[in-house]
Formats: sequence, structure tokens, C-alpha cells
Amino acid sequence: KHHNASKCLSQHVLCKALHSSATSRRNPVRLTELWMEYGTHRLQVELLNPVNLSLMCTWAGNQNKPSNITGFWRKDGEEIENSRVTVQLENEQYNLKQKFSIISEENLGSYSCVFGGEAKIDFDLAAPQIGDVRDKPIVSYVGDSVVMTCKMEENKPKPNTWNWYMANDTGKVEPQRYEIKNDGWKTKLLVYNLTEADSGLFYCGAVYPISTTMSHVELKVISFYEPLKPFIAIVVEVIVLVAAILLYERSQSKKDYTAAVFHDVHLYPFIRTPGENNALEESSSMRQRKV
Repeated sequence: KHHNASKCLSQHVLCKALHSSATSRRNPVRLTELWMEYGTHRLQVELLNPVNLSLMCTWAGNQNKPSNITGFWRKDGEEIENSRVTVQLENEQYNLKQKFSIISEENLGSYSCVFGGEAKIDFDLAAPQIGDVRDKPIVSYVGDSVVMTCKMEENKPKPNTWNWYMANDTGKVEPQRYEIKNDGWKTKLLVYNLTEADSGLFYCGAVYPISTTMSHVELKVISFYEPLKPFIAIVVEVIVLVAAILLYERSQSKKDYTAAVFHDVHLYPFIRTPGENNALEESSSMRQRKV
């Protein structure tokens, strides 16, 4: 028995398997037909296996309804070469059909049928996507261990296997300090004896015959001193503030002491003892007698 080659997510689409032509016993290529009427505009299609896919679009036309219009196809926004055809008006509507060989990941993407530049319908072809994506990084400490998880929804087809990759790394995760545990729709990556060099992005891949669906988990490895940094910064600020206050008070004390000494020195010549005053009076009297 062959597995369903596609999953149609719209009631406006007719999915019909016409016949099968196996290229190999393991990965048969099915011929599948998808039809969509203008009004839905976009259809998400999940593919598991290589497939010969016939895409068909129907458009009711505008008020003028010319006897024929030009229709063509695009992939990922670029017009497909030699896809322009003349589409005749039949039963008050225009029908555009094209067959595509979707045999590898390069063939996946967004396919669009265009009617005379006025109407467009999109078919988004992709392998089942991982919906459970972690937004925030996992934080752990140097020397500890950590478990990272990727999960495919269980209402989607089960992946053949799972792979893990590291950012800025050329190959798969090697099992020296890493351990991979796959369990159907879920995979876990265990990392032991963490170092700060382990910080970064780890990519998990759900492997299907047609493509590998990727997701990522971010890991941040910190030292035990990292959480203390804000506290240490506050303590340093307090020490600097107290030191500034003490220096200011000390400088003010020196200024007060200097001012007091200056006052005593300049006031001293004008302050005399009674003996000094009598001596000055006698000296003045003697100078008067001599005169």
C-alpha cells in the first residue's frame, strides 16, 4: 500500500490520486491531482514522498469575460519558463492546468497560477512543519548537563528519523559529549559537561523522504558568577559613592582647619597682653620727652 502523498487543508480543493508509477520500491512516485477554485487564493499542501503533481486552477473571470486570456505559472515568485498558454473560456470559466515533478527538496516551494495578470492562486508545497518552536533560549551553567527537545505534532505523519546539527558546524552532532534520543514524533539532545563554547543554536531535523524539516533551539551557557554580576555592580557603585562622600568630607575638614589657622595668624598682632600695652605706652612717653 502506498501512503498518501499529500495532505490538503482546504474544503475548496479536490485531491484525487489518479495512478501510481513506482520508481523504486522504497519511495514510489505518485501522480496526484490538486484542483482549486479562485476565492481561496492559497492552499497549504504537505508532501511526504516524491510525487508527480498536477495543479489545476479555475477562475470565473471578470465582467468582460473575453473568449481567451493568457495564463502562466510561477514558482517562488518567478515565472516558470515556457509555462505561458492561451486559456479558452469554457462554461463561463477559465481552467489552467500544469504537471510538476516534485521529487526532491529543491522542487518544494510556492507555485502560483496566474490568469492574465488579474487573478492568482497559490499552492504552498512543503514537508510537514514543526509547530512547537521555543522562543526563549535554554539557560544552563558551565559543567552542568542540559536536555533540548524538538517535537512534531502527533496528528502529522511520523518522521522516518531525526537529526541534530550545531550552528557553525559542518556535520552532525558527534556523540562525545552529546546523546540523541529519538522517540517517534519527538527527539531529545542531551549535552554533558557544558562549556561556554556550547552556547549557540542547535538545529533539529525531522527527516521525511521528500525533505528534512528544520527547527532550532538556542542554548546559553553561563558561569556561576554570571547571576552575581548585577549584585557586584551594585556593591561597586555603593563603595564608589561612600568613598566619594568620605573624600568630600575630608576635603571640607581640611578647608575648615586651614581657615581657622589663617584667622588666628592674622588676628594675633592686634591682640596684646596688658604688659605689652604698658611697654608700648612707656616707649611712647619717652619719645615725647625727647622731643
